[in-house]
Amino acid sequence: MLRALTRRLLKLLLWLMLTSALLVLALRWVPPPGTALMIERKIESWGSGQSLELKRQWRPWNELPDHLKMAVIAAEDQKFAEHWGFDMGAIQAALAHNQSGGSLRGASTLSQQVAKNLFLWSGRSWLRKGLEAWFTALIELLWSKERILEVYLNSVEWGDGIFGAEAAAQHHFGIGAPYLDRRQASQLAAVLPNPLRWSAGHPNGYVIRRAAWIRQQMNQLGGSHYLNQLKAQRPHWWPRGL
Repeated sequence: MLRALTRRLLKLLLWLMLTSALLVLALRWVPPPGTALMIERKIESWGSGQSLELKRQWRPWNELPDHLKMAVIAAEDQKFAEHWGFDMGAIQAALAHNQSGGSLRGASTLSQQVAKNLFLWSGRSWLRKGLEAWFTALIELLWSKERILEVYLNSVEWGDGIFGAEAAAQHHFGIGAPYLDRRQASQLAAVLPNPLRWSAGHPNGYVIRRAAWIRQQMNQLGGSHYLNQLKAQRPHWWPRGL
């Protein structure tokens, strides 16, 4: 009885692993129609007696400005071109900070944020963290760095019902994402820790100071030259041009 149950559980686990891997592989080319976070926000709005309008429009990699790509990397994950999904140094620093009794600090890379926002629910639990690690590993294995950043910029939350760079640019600045300048891009990146509290279009003093710091970091990282490193950060077996 126990042996049969174990076999069934193993089969189910293998099926889930294969299904999730195929899903991630398909999204290497197909734009995700939405994210788990978008669904979560919609359900939350129903619970409050409202129906939140979700705004999101996909922009491919070559239509996303380098300013915004670099601003997000500078703000959220400066080792993006180097790591394979997990920044162990940042994780250790966050654990030490949290154990010292300070406010909780995260250490999620852009890859982890894509995994969480695209496939999982909010909250803190070992199950969710385990699934986040699994999807992060799949994303890093099956996608290029450019694709990870492309999906991130088209999926990240930038306001109440505002998802992705195009919707954010229109909402906060009244322009399309390709026309964002360096200052606007840095202000969008500056609010990412709490986009429901802060506004990129009407920044407070903290957001202005953080945006200035982000622009400095963009310079130190090498600007657009940093993006060239991303092309080398793909599995050696990955076909050229994909």
